[in-house]
Amino acid sequence: MNVLKKYSGPLIMLAVFESVAVTLWLTKDNLFYLFNFSYIGCSIALGLALYTRKYKHARRIVQLLVGLYMLLYLGLLSRENMQIEGFWYYLFSGVFEAATIHYAVAKIFGPLLFGRGWCGYACWTAMILDLLPYKRPAAHRKNWSFIRCVMFLLSFIFVASLFILNIADKESIMFWSFLVGNLLYYAVGILLAVTLKDNRAFCKYICPVTVFLKPMSYYSLMRVKIDEEKCISCGKCKKVCPMNVDMTDNARTRVNGTECILCAECVENCPRQALKI
Repeated sequence: MNVLKKYSGPLIMLAVFESVAVTLWLTKDNLFYLFNFSYIGCSIALGLALYTRKYKHARRIVQLLVGLYMLLYLGLLSRENMQIEGFWYYLFSGVFEAATIHYAVAKIFGPLLFGRGWCGYACWTAMILDLLPYKRPAAHRKNWSFIRCVMFLLSFIFVASLFILNIADKESIMFWSFLVGNLLYYAVGILLAVTLKDNRAFCKYICPVTVFLKPMSYYSLMRVKIDEEKCISCGKCKKVCPMNVDMTDNARTRVNGTECILCAECVENCPRQALKI
């Protein structure tokens, strides 16, 4: 019983993803969904289990397992555009497949359970950016968040134009936009990280997917919470947070509250163990 209690988090997450996997497999009559969501669920559960055992590279392992799978297998080999353009493409096509299901599970309804966990454990862009040395923001957060809203709108206009203008061979265009888009994301992300001394600058200011993630993350069941009686107001949690979240406030309205990626840097660095997920 003690073992089950200790690993309840990983087991619950695995059960959630297995439920999605089996449901989509049976309703869509496609074995791919059983494999896809089972693989992602097992990867996340493994990472959470390693974190429970205090293995310091647990999150990195999940990032590589999930991020490389989605980038290389789904994106390059299966030629699925898993970027936001792919979501718009399938939505306009009237097909509830691939990127549409991915966004529904990971980025629209999933955040009600695990918030911005996608950004911390599965994003293939952040997977690369987190390897850079600027893990703690060197300066205060800038007021540039409007840029991601512009990117969100541009992605919609780009895909809508393909349908309005009745452009031929849309699938080929979407595949190449996935390749070019990822290269641009990496280039801009690395440039921003180096310029601002902040690995997660791209996530804060450019990434259009956050427009989906933020509203639902506000109501997330999984949140970092603080035991105010243990807190000594040392400010270390704010310094180590890659997303500039004020973890000393338990309110959902806390500063940058919907930016938390559940990376647990604050939990691990708290000298009084006042924080927990």
